[in-house]
Amino acid sequence: MSNLIVHGGTPLAGRIIPSANKNAILPILCATLLTAEPVRLRGITEITDVKKILEVFRKLGSTVEVDYKTGILDVHHRDTHFDAATDRLPEEMRSSIMLVPGLMARFGAARIEDDVKGCTLGAREIDPHVEVFERFGASVQRLSDGLLLSVDRPLKANDHWTDYASVTTTENFVLCAALAEGTSTLMNAASEPHVQEFCAFMQMLGAKIEGLGTSRLKITGVPRLGGGDFTFAEDFHEIVTFLALGAITGGDVQVKNSHPEQFPLIDRTFAKFGVHIEHKDGWSRAVTQGPLKVKEPFTRNILQKVEAAPWPYLPVDLLPIFVALGVKAEGSVMFWNKIYDGAMGWTSELSKFGGHAFLSDPHRMVTFGGKPLHAAEVESPYIIRVAIALLMVAASIPGRSVIRNATPIRRAHPHFVENICTLGARIEWVDGD
Repeated sequence: MSNLIVHGGTPLAGRIIPSANKNAILPILCATLLTAEPVRLRGITEITDVKKILEVFRKLGSTVEVDYKTGILDVHHRDTHFDAATDRLPEEMRSSIMLVPGLMARFGAARIEDDVKGCTLGAREIDPHVEVFERFGASVQRLSDGLLLSVDRPLKANDHWTDYASVTTTENFVLCAALAEGTSTLMNAASEPHVQEFCAFMQMLGAKIEGLGTSRLKITGVPRLGGGDFTFAEDFHEIVTFLALGAITGGDVQVKNSHPEQFPLIDRTFAKFGVHIEHKDGWSRAVTQGPLKVKEPFTRNILQKVEAAPWPYLPVDLLPIFVALGVKAEGSVMFWNKIYDGAMGWTSELSKFGGHAFLSDPHRMVTFGGKPLHAAEVESPYIIRVAIALLMVAASIPGRSVIRNATPIRRAHPHFVENICTLGARIEWVDGD
């Protein structure tokens, strides 16, 4: 099932509890490799990447017990084994590169497959990760189908300053530093909510980390890590998406949100489209007064703009969600993706709905919203949030629309469509060609 049929035009309303953040779950799963003690995770989601990592764990001899209905995972790496000559990491999954630190720390060797990748967002190099591994003492050998890393244990602490605030590079540095001899410091560290959640998990295991939520992390290595019981927070991506769905359909959606302190800039971004966000008693709600309308800047002769970059900027993963609002809202907005060079090239699909969007360059798009929209059949690129943005536009338009190749949604949100349907949407999965 790869296509979505959307019968739009219904205002969505109700309460909903988001799932956990894929970008917190995956590094935390990889981090469990660092300990031989049992770990229980609560709120695990049934997504493709989780299943792939758990299958790797089973093949390596780890004990894995998971109940997706309750969201409880028990994993124990006591009897885990690894042979770099025969064992392979999951291909076509960006997060598999975070299995490397655990394998190096436990077994002195690891592999990076040639096909490690994720969404089609543009060039996503592995060089920053290889540099981190080398700084902790790994030697790297190029093979015909990937890279072989070997290291004398324990890893060696070091100080590092990254070229840019990469989430996965930051997490790999922390994973390596946790068991390294001495104290390591990382400058220009990523500080996204899911990075903070990952660091909190590492602290639960016994890692000594200072500077959570800042661009400077200090990690003092410990001889070993323990186990524990950890509960995931709600995914802020889903929170924003459900709020935006309520706004774009003219409905009233309330979303559970345990961390409203992370939302001031997100709330201000919603306000640019005439949407007011209320946070009360652990729930967030999008409030609109009539049709969406872009707030005019006080500075004359400039466009309203939404800039996305590493946290504490607006997260780039949320930019497509606001593009959908921009297509719907009366007025013009310039969207600027300051990270990925291949994430904005879907204006042609918006035009099929009757939307007016202009791609200025690989990083910038301008929407001229408030145009009459109509149901359409569109094709999603392999980018999770773009598929969701196209679904949002379709949900706001009366009639039957088709989102082809919407499978990326399931990489992050296993029951996303079912959850939307509880709010009154009429959406269903169907088989593709």
